[in-house]
Amino acid sequence: MFTVKPLNKIADCGLGLFKSDNYTVNTECDNPDAIILRSFSMHEMEMPDNLKAIGRAGAGVNNIPVDKCTEKGIVVFNTPGANANAVKELVITGILLASRKVVDGINWARTLEGNGAEVAKMVEKGKSSFVGPEIEGKKLAVIGLGAIGAMVANTAYALGMEVVGYDPYLSVKAALSLSRHVHVVGTIEEALSVADYITLHVPLLDSTKNMINASTIANMKDGARLLNFARGGLVDNAAVGAALEDGKVSVYVTDFPSDEVLSMKNVIPIPHLGASTPESEDNCAVMAAKELINFLENGNISNSVNFPNCECARAGVMRITVAHKNVPNMLSQFLGLLQDKNVENMVNKNKGEWAYTIIDTAVEVQDETIEKLAAIDGVLRVRVIK
Repeated sequence: MFTVKPLNKIADCGLGLFKSDNYTVNTECDNPDAIILRSFSMHEMEMPDNLKAIGRAGAGVNNIPVDKCTEKGIVVFNTPGANANAVKELVITGILLASRKVVDGINWARTLEGNGAEVAKMVEKGKSSFVGPEIEGKKLAVIGLGAIGAMVANTAYALGMEVVGYDPYLSVKAALSLSRHVHVVGTIEEALSVADYITLHVPLLDSTKNMINASTIANMKDGARLLNFARGGLVDNAAVGAALEDGKVSVYVTDFPSDEVLSMKNVIPIPHLGASTPESEDNCAVMAAKELINFLENGNISNSVNFPNCECARAGVMRITVAHKNVPNMLSQFLGLLQDKNVENMVNKNKGEWAYTIIDTAVEVQDETIEKLAAIDGVLRVRVIK
């Protein structure tokens, strides 16, 4: 029996996958086998000794102390692509809002209340203040061509835009999903320099923090429109504020308002609505639950942010999983301890300095041997699954 602790409200269609014959879902449990959450911050939490996995119903894991989890052999999952369509639709909305001054026009129109029959005349007289360009024929730069970026690129092309994309880590899967009409370039400078609109779709890492700064802004076309529906820290707010003042950037649409940004002119602040659809929340909850179930019951890893994807069908009578450092001679030590156990299946994968091994044996392995496995220098955690 496994205990799963939700730290946020999780859609019933996701929690319902934890069947009562094998799972208890308990928000008050102090030592669960797994945690499922959305945006709840775990940085001040002590990691329970029994905790094996964390499922983030969403893509970003900034609210989870991933390094601390890794050192304890706790696998952290996210749900890439589950909210991609929701974010894509809002990005397309943002492109249109950046063009047509719809928000300003609506706010102005509301000020006309109380003018009776004169409203229609006032509208006709005042509408010229809200003229904005069409997006057809304009060039969009998509920075980051993962699940969301690829969908944005394809949809923008379907709406008549010319699309250039940049992604130094473009995967085969993402490349195959891109329209052949999307022109992928080799540098971010090349993408920024030709674009009328720029949209960001990269994770927030040390290497991407403030990637939009005074230097990259200088490389943009005058009057470019910037959209950020990825992470607030990707943009140097002070640099964008200066660019908005001098017209280098004409509009900044962001899903990550801050006090600093709200004081700037020509900013369209959206209150982090990217994944705020019932469909997205359901998709993320179901995907996170399935990842946790497959891991808890079979030891398989898919879509982990700290350990490699590692999956195989069950064989034999016992499965042993080992989370460990990616250093030489680990496998030979494992097999040395299991040489008389008829190993029927073994898969080993690595991700940077960390690795994960699945071993299926034809006979049960005694506790003493499992303890010796766990005692090997560099082993983080050993699990036995029968």
